[in-house]
Amino acid sequence: MCIGIPMQVLALEPGHALCEGRGERRRVRTALVGDPAPGDWLLVFIDSAHEHISAERAREVDATLDLLAAVQAGEGGGADAGFALPSRLSRDELLALAGNPTRQDTPEPTP
Repeated sequence: MCIGIPMQVLALEPGHALCEGRGERRRVRTALVGDPAPGDWLLVFIDSAHEHISAERAREVDATLDLLAAVQAGEGGGADAGFALPSRLSRDELLALAGNPTRQDTPEPTP
């Protein structure tokens, strides 16, 4: 499994960006995301940016990665993660999480 790391663009060169995130710097390919600008946030998998993300989303991903690191280190004592796993969500909750309207938000078809 590959986990995306939020990284902020520091500098650009053709087809690549120098990015920093989670205490490291990487030269990443930008072919999949177009031309980022310095200061933009990217979701980076190994050495390739796969998605532009907002600073808020970068903080959310960082917080989740911090939580995973704490669990791996045996910290937290099995405390509630603060979010529901997808396997525990209802159909409507999964649809909302994926950005699709729930049944309540979907208008009834007209005959």
